[in-house]
Amino acid sequence: MTEPVTPREVVAGQARAIAAAWSPEDAPESWWLTAETLTAIAEEDVLLDLAAAIPADRLPPLLLGAAVAFLVQQRRPALVRFYPEPGGRQPPRDDGFRAELVEFARTERDALAELCATHRYQMNEVARCVDVLPVLAAIGEEDGRPLALVDLGTGAGLGLHLDRYHYNYRSEGHPDRTVGERSSAVQLTCEVRPGGAPPVPREPPVLADRVGVDVEPLDVADPHTYAWLAACVPSEAGAVTRFAAAADVARADPARSVRGNLLDVLGDVVASTPPDALLCLVDAYVHVFLPPTELRRFDQILGELGRDRDLEWISVDPLVPLGPEARESVQGLDVPAGWVQDVRRGGVFGVIGRVSIRGGLRSGSVLGRAHPGGSWLEWR
Repeated sequence: MTEPVTPREVVAGQARAIAAAWSPEDAPESWWLTAETLTAIAEEDVLLDLAAAIPADRLPPLLLGAAVAFLVQQRRPALVRFYPEPGGRQPPRDDGFRAELVEFARTERDALAELCATHRYQMNEVARCVDVLPVLAAIGEEDGRPLALVDLGTGAGLGLHLDRYHYNYRSEGHPDRTVGERSSAVQLTCEVRPGGAPPVPREPPVLADRVGVDVEPLDVADPHTYAWLAACVPSEAGAVTRFAAAADVARADPARSVRGNLLDVLGDVVASTPPDALLCLVDAYVHVFLPPTELRRFDQILGELGRDRDLEWISVDPLVPLGPEARESVQGLDVPAGWVQDVRRGGVFGVIGRVSIRGGLRSGSVLGRAHPGGSWLEWR
């Protein structure tokens, strides 16, 4: 009889998988700290014990990594020298990091446990806008109507300002393609892998309205909220700089947000948008965490909304939480067999999909896949 898998073994496996996503052969040197932190959580008893005590639905390895980063910034121990600051460079790899991290966790065990018990891991990676922008722009050019952007699971609302950022899509052997405000404080750069090229527009799409939906909308103007969200960002120089700049944009011009479960409030949110605008629902790393019953309910709501007005649903969601046997995206779209095999080998990426409803008729397609941190994009 097979021995049951313990919580420690489950969490260790999760931590190793996430660490592997941050340490492929071609990983930038700046990814080392994130990869090493997750590897330490998988291998060091004091860290693994803390992570294993966290409820499974709260993403234990990621939550503990955020708690460590938060406390390091608050306490400012010697360990802080390994962590990048916004606008700064990535501190170089140091073999002494692991031992200092373990000692810090041992000394601050109670404080870390308290943070994990009272907070949730809330990732607000603004670089995921590089995945959404080409799809939104293509929709805008095809349709001609201004767009009403509804960001599902918006968190701090950074994705609601995607038309105010500057984008640089780089392809080996081809000129860079750029779009957006060159003077923007938020500069997003993405490698386009060989294959098809995303439809990079000349200008960002025109937004007639923007509104975020979240069970707990997050106000980056609140110092504690900002500090916690900053800790949830991977400890990588580019990521922390992007987050700080995007948070400044959100603070300067807050977008409208609605508090509530998206299944309960989506109808009212849609009714509040301009009726002559094309409704564009966007979710990035949200729907993949919905239970099957809620996914089915969302699909039903989508059909009900589509009877009254045209709409688009853009999704960037990984297959991983759906299990190793997953063959469809959260939108019910078939995923290339090679991608399924990549997931089974430990690959972590978001599937970019588009579902359109026009006159009550639904169509959809998988458009590409992308790194969770926005570093690369592969178009079909």
